[in-house]
Amino acid sequence: MSKKMLILSASPREGGNSDLLCDQFAKGAEEAGHRVEKIRVQEKKIAPCLACYGCRGTGVCVQKDDMEDILNKMVQADVLVLATPVYFYSMDGQLKTLIDRTLPRYTEIRDKEVFFIATAAAERGAMERTVDAMRGFTDCLPGAQVKGIVYGSGVYQKGEVTDTKAFQEAFQLGRRI
Repeated sequence: MSKKMLILSASPREGGNSDLLCDQFAKGAEEAGHRVEKIRVQEKKIAPCLACYGCRGTGVCVQKDDMEDILNKMVQADVLVLATPVYFYSMDGQLKTLIDRTLPRYTEIRDKEVFFIATAAAERGAMERTVDAMRGFTDCLPGAQVKGIVYGSGVYQKGEVTDTKAFQEAFQLGRRI
């Protein structure tokens, strides 16, 4: 059965290592017959959450930017992929800002299969804090299940990930959905 997949690529660099792994994941999923949309978060206008709680009771943020459309897509998707480079042992600001802005409707992002992609110059152990933070987000989503993680470790320069086992792992993981 074909699934609707939303990939949220938080890499600030188009063609950066985590962005390339997103493309490989998408390629595998499309080959398996799934419908895939990739959003490059860096290219969207997403302001930080104001913690004003203007969304309480309405489910609509008071800020008018690209987040409303992204939230609709997150609610409608069957599968979510969250991808980030690791900066100072955490997810980048683009992904964290997006996560914070799900506040108006995060309880509607339910029953999702979720996959994580993380890349770092360091080895896998240095990425665990980042993965824990992404898990913290998915723990707040009713019925969400983390189904897989791709660790692109030991990559720093743009494009280095293409020469690692993570490159093929991303493709295979997308294909197995």
